[in-house]
Amino acid sequence: MIRAIRAFLAVVAVAVVASCGGGDSLQPSKTYQGPPITQIVVKKADRKMYLVSGKEVVKSYKVNLGNQPFGPKQFEGDGRTPEGMYFIDRFNPRSRYHLSVGISYPSAQDVAKAAAMGLRPGGDIFIHGLGPEGRALNRADWTAGCIAVTDEEIEEIFTMLRPGVPIFIYP
Repeated sequence: MIRAIRAFLAVVAVAVVASCGGGDSLQPSKTYQGPPITQIVVKKADRKMYLVSGKEVVKSYKVNLGNQPFGPKQFEGDGRTPEGMYFIDRFNPRSRYHLSVGISYPSAQDVAKAAAMGLRPGGDIFIHGLGPEGRALNRADWTAGCIAVTDEEIEEIFTMLRPGVPIFIYP
């Protein structure tokens, strides 16, 4: 039974890894002229994400989370959005979900927690748009653990962020 569950989770994980990956190349047409974004704060319970410069909120967004929105991500395929401090570590203009911005999950602590359960932590956690799949689902908390905004919003976010910006994800 455990072997079957692990096999199922592996199949789900492959689908998740592919989901934020390929797609048509898209470069945002917008440019950002405002203050540098120094941190991102996500409050999962409120379904809100804040882009912050210093101590001032520059922009806020309503977000959708993983399909199991409560609790921190524990292992690959659990459908949860991570909680904790991470960093923006990559930008994908070819995302299946319009555009995507990578989050540095998993941390060494995340890897250790999953390993203690005999599981893998998963990965490929992004802030991304809806793309065709998200628009077709038209429901809240539909991702595999990512943070989703509208396609128009991810175009704006994509131009506002730089690698290394910390992201704090709270319950």
